[in-house]
Amino acid sequence: MALELACFQVSTISSSSTPNKLNPNHPSPHKERLGLRPKRSISSFLTTTSSSSFKHYQSNARANRFVCEAKNAVDGVVAVDDKSWDTAVMANEAPVIVEFWAPWCGPCRMIAPVIDELAKEYAGKIACYKVNTDDCPNIASKYGIRSIPTVLFFKNGEKKESVIGAVPKSTLSATLEKYI
Repeated sequence: MALELACFQVSTISSSSTPNKLNPNHPSPHKERLGLRPKRSISSFLTTTSSSSFKHYQSNARANRFVCEAKNAVDGVVAVDDKSWDTAVMANEAPVIVEFWAPWCGPCRMIAPVIDELAKEYAGKIACYKVNTDDCPNIASKYGIRSIPTVLFFKNGEKKESVIGAVPKSTLSATLEKYI
């Protein structure tokens, strides 16, 4: 899986009474402004920006900063939805574990780090996904998810087993070992 970066330029406007040199059309130079540009990788920024422009960004280090977030980090748990379910889970030849969760669920927050650890330990052997049941109720109802967290185990596109509740890592590892 490739590492995708989302980079944004963040600008802060000086609170002094001098006019804003970065954005003279800004109505209030006394307030901070968060300027988000469309997603661009930092490498495309560096290759498309002339050296004089880049020096401008370097010289205004207090006024401009670049913030980058990693999306779909390698060896992590990837969120799937209705659109990506078939290709990510059902068509996957490797064993797959899928955590059904919701942001408001306390036990889901307890088991999430365990799933992350399993994803890293078994990297290359399994695929790990998570489904937000609030965002994807169709998938949850298709597999009879009535309690969360629920972890489903798939092999060759077929549901093999389920574990319900915030269980210890050893329980999930033992179940996973059956399908590797």
